[in-house]
Amino acid sequence: MKKPYFIGIAGGSASGKSTFCTILENELLDLNIKVFHMDDYFKPENERPFSKSPIKETMYIDDNHPNTINLSKLKFDLYKALDINFDVIILEGLLTLWDEEIYSKLDLKLFVDCKADERIVRRLKRNMEWGLTFDDVSNVYLDMVRYRHDEYVEPTKWKADLILNGSTISKVFTEAITSLVRNSIE
Repeated sequence: MKKPYFIGIAGGSASGKSTFCTILENELLDLNIKVFHMDDYFKPENERPFSKSPIKETMYIDDNHPNTINLSKLKFDLYKALDINFDVIILEGLLTLWDEEIYSKLDLKLFVDCKADERIVRRLKRNMEWGLTFDDVSNVYLDMVRYRHDEYVEPTKWKADLILNGSTISKVFTEAITSLVRNSIE
């Protein structure tokens, strides 16, 4: 049995990771694909770490810290999937390239890069659609998220094989990645 081609897609909050993951999945519909979203592995809210924001010293549930993710469950599910006859496995999330053990198993490492101002606008729109207020979203972003991005997400950009412009996901880039994946599994 051939091992699945394992793709990691990382990037900041609202950078376009899930969007690119969906585009890639749709381009490879004829293949047997399993997608993992790191957000599906958040620990229960009462088990997530609290952190004090660096400037205002407000306490927040820190959803952008590695300890927020149930990494042992994620790894268990990933490794189980690697032993199943999938053609491609995709893991997308903020911290996809952060964990060394997961990183070492990835065949292709992608980072979706997007300027902070565009990410905050996207995050505001998305989270307000979920029922949060402008102040809720902007306060958490300005007090905590941007610092965690700089601490945990941004440094992993340099570990990526390819960096994708999340402001405009080009057809050329999508076709190149799709072709690379297809050639790698033949």
